[in-house]
Amino acid sequence: MSSQEEILSDGRFSCVARDPRFWEMPEKERKVKIDKRFRAMFHDKKFKLRYTVDKRGRPVNYTSTENLRKFYALSESDSDLSESDSKEVTVKKKKKKKGKGEADS
Repeated sequence: MSSQEEILSDGRFSCVARDPRFWEMPEKERKVKIDKRFRAMFHDKKFKLRYTVDKRGRPVNYTSTENLRKFYALSESDSDLSESDSKEVTVKKKKKKKGKGEADS
């Protein structure tokens, strides 16, 4: 089999190296960016299915949530919001626990 350089030096295929249609997609652009409205699908039980075989019948051991993470990413502004939201929720829970403990004493 001939090397990649030989193929690209051939006049018939030289346009393939310069044509952006044949370039590999950058990693940053591979995943579809979704906003905060759909972030529940990453952790909601309704979206989680357990697969035992793939579409060709081979045994596999993964869930649909892993597939979602593979193809979708939260938009950067929304991921910052989600991190701050989760921090606020944990702080509120800690305050509630402290408040209950003081009321019991």
